[in-house]
Amino acid sequence: MKPVPGTEATDAEQGAGSRPGEAPRGRVRAAALTLLHLLALGLTVLLYLAVASLIALAIVRVGADLRDGIDPFTAQDRRPPLHPSQIAMRELALDIVRQVVLALLVVATALWRDRSAWRQRLALDRTRPPGLRASRLLLILLVWPAFHILWVTGTATLFHAPFGHQVALSPMLTAAALAAWLAYVVVLAPTAEELLMRGEAFARARAFLGPAGAIMVTAALFALAHLSSAGLARPISLLPLALTLGWLRWRTGRLWPCIALHGWSNLAFVAYLLWP
Repeated sequence: MKPVPGTEATDAEQGAGSRPGEAPRGRVRAAALTLLHLLALGLTVLLYLAVASLIALAIVRVGADLRDGIDPFTAQDRRPPLHPSQIAMRELALDIVRQVVLALLVVATALWRDRSAWRQRLALDRTRPPGLRASRLLLILLVWPAFHILWVTGTATLFHAPFGHQVALSPMLTAAALAAWLAYVVVLAPTAEELLMRGEAFARARAFLGPAGAIMVTAALFALAHLSSAGLARPISLLPLALTLGWLRWRTGRLWPCIALHGWSNLAFVAYLLWP
């Protein structure tokens, strides 16, 4: 059968879309672009954490100095020595203020970036029905502490790290300070970290990755953000929690279940460590 007049394609036109090497080059470009996005995401998370730490350090340093009757601008070699209780209170204040500043930075950035859609960006809205029944979420909350404690303590033992056992609170903390520390562990830290990781970072990751990729990338960033003197032991101990939080964020479409599981996990582990 003869082709319809005017529809014949030249050899050049027929081969234009399948030149040798074009497909591999396209895959390389796509991989390079994804790598750049990943690098930008990692740097963004690092920037959030660094800025929050610097602002918190300035606030606590100046505020604590004024409270203790010290000129904040006194040279370091001329500053009076601090009592151990003052040091403990400053360290606690720094942890608390850092998380508050981090949460405010994330929310402020989302407001500036998306205006009225900031709640949707951070998965704080209720426009989408939850993708997980309440009974299943409750089941996860019930069984999680035992698994988390076993995993973290097992990781600590495997790496000979100190964070899974022999932990005690500073005797320099007052009752009010202990209450503030507990609120930091159970409420402030989970809220701020989830706003950053499963809120802002997850939204950025989903712009160029599928659900599984976003879950894994944010889990890796969350784990690496907890690097300590124990090396990779602490990040590895948090990987199951990070992956589960990412899965909850994707499955439910909301951030509140992530905050709840994170806070409950922290409370259960602290109770296990401090139980006499």
